[in-house]
Amino acid sequence: MESKSERVVHCWSVTFIASASMKTKTLMSALKSKYADKSWNETMQLVRRCMDKTKGDGRVCEPITKCLEKINEALNVSSLTGMVSRLEMIAKQRGLGSHLSPTETVCYLTSDLFYIEVVLLPGGRVEDVRTAHHGETPVSSPSLLQLLRMKRFQEFSLKLDDLVSFYNIQGDSDVKAKIYSALRFLETDLFKISHLPRSLRESDLHVDLIMNGRIGNVQPGRDGTPMTVEYYISPLDVLMGLSDTGDVSSGRIALVMVGNSDTSHRLQIESLISSPPQVDSLGFPVFQPLTDSCSELLPATFLLKLQPPLPMLSSFIENMGTITDGVMSEKDLQMEPLPQLLIKQNSQISWTDGIQFVVPLPASEYHSYVFPGAEWGRESWKGALIHTVPFHHPGHVPALLNVLRHQSAINVLLESCFRNHNHHIDAGLQFDLRCEVLPESDHCLSVTFSLDGSSHLAVLQVTVVDSHQMSCRLLMPDFVDHKLDDYISRVLMRCMSIPITMRAVRKKVSSLTTQPVPVPDPEPSTAMEITSTPRSSESAVQEERTASSSPGYYLMSVPSPVADNTNTDAVANPSPCASLAVYSHWVTSGLPAELL
Repeated sequence: MESKSERVVHCWSVTFIASASMKTKTLMSALKSKYADKSWNETMQLVRRCMDKTKGDGRVCEPITKCLEKINEALNVSSLTGMVSRLEMIAKQRGLGSHLSPTETVCYLTSDLFYIEVVLLPGGRVEDVRTAHHGETPVSSPSLLQLLRMKRFQEFSLKLDDLVSFYNIQGDSDVKAKIYSALRFLETDLFKISHLPRSLRESDLHVDLIMNGRIGNVQPGRDGTPMTVEYYISPLDVLMGLSDTGDVSSGRIALVMVGNSDTSHRLQIESLISSPPQVDSLGFPVFQPLTDSCSELLPATFLLKLQPPLPMLSSFIENMGTITDGVMSEKDLQMEPLPQLLIKQNSQISWTDGIQFVVPLPASEYHSYVFPGAEWGRESWKGALIHTVPFHHPGHVPALLNVLRHQSAINVLLESCFRNHNHHIDAGLQFDLRCEVLPESDHCLSVTFSLDGSSHLAVLQVTVVDSHQMSCRLLMPDFVDHKLDDYISRVLMRCMSIPITMRAVRKKVSSLTTQPVPVPDPEPSTAMEITSTPRSSESAVQEERTASSSPGYYLMSVPSPVADNTNTDAVANPSPCASLAVYSHWVTSGLPAELL
């Protein structure tokens, strides 16, 4: 029966025999014979010494390196030496340096900009894990500590990979330190902007902060991770969050980072906002000019890393380029029709001309939505998948977020036509509504449909003015009703779903066609305009009573969470356009009864 040492050496032999020459096989046989009588502890010490000797040798062949890593991963970490070996291996895999303190109780994992202290105890146990940037006081990291205590080394390694990618900056140590310092001053200014007084526009404070805050919902970085900005949340995100956890779930976020640039940009090396901040007529801060005393030319830019990446129209990308003084560019971007980008991101369905989607709705209702590929191929509706948005000044961020919110609103509407696509529909299914979705202008689309018992087509025009304002216009033969247009617009803004809106249109028009046809406007041109004519107080109250009569399972009447650090003392409006309260009714009264 083989001894333990023989089994270890035999494992080494099996690993290399497949690719070794006959000479290598002879050497391995001799090695096996030489160490056959060695004890298990002596063999293990030999293996560890061999592993230690290869740590700084870049000439070690790849197969041997991989073999050593597999042996290290297979060993049970039950001693201080074992834990140190595992940490050093992880550091090497992630491109970090590593060394032990003179007392051999702390293992350091280091890079040019940051380092990690792992405080060790006898037996390989971990007392604490602290992260720090060079020159700063280390801060304990509960998440990293928990991973090491549970010996979840793979997850710990992935966390280090995130840290390395966050600080992936080219240049020498001095340049990297300056770029990191610029990032810290940017974060300081973004926090100052987020805490400026503003008026509330939604009853749900958390949603209001995301949708209407000058830079959304800002969260500081933790455990060495970057600052996050939550800039958009859809009604569906709100519903899913409430149904799953009782809290509002996260929507679309952007990580505030730095990235390399072929061109040097003037980045701040101190805060550009005075204390206390001075604000302009729109409630935005007044920034100090970028001069030589407060900025420096560096080969980098700030970045908003979008999670998830956002499909964007070329016109929006061009707009962001204007905001950032040309830092954001369409160069080298692969342009595709916007629905195609959204479909690729949300499903496994391939984009084809005239692709059809089947959307199930409550009460066993089914809609069909067709996207004519030739129509959506026009240049104005082509876009690209944007992963990062570069900029070089904190004043760019509020304007960039408004563009991202606007694009997100358009995307949510289009996604609603195929997000719940049913792949298992019988071929003979009778659709309650057949619709064709067509592009119009940059921010306008149309839905063509035919109602039951009608030989005429009707068109619903949808214009997305911005993330807070949408207008609908229903075009039907010999039928004009601006109050109905206003009603449909309110429904769309509340649900941000074309199928749910079309369901409401179908029910509303069916009930109206049994009544006398309204007298058309005297001027035909007026009927084609998208209007927002104010309603009388009496009709508005009556419509709201009807809208809230049966909230059903869409009801969102819950206590509003309190937004942290929100200053609502002043009434400065962060946007010149009036709010139409996209989300307020979701929280207070639910959706209209016609949607159920």
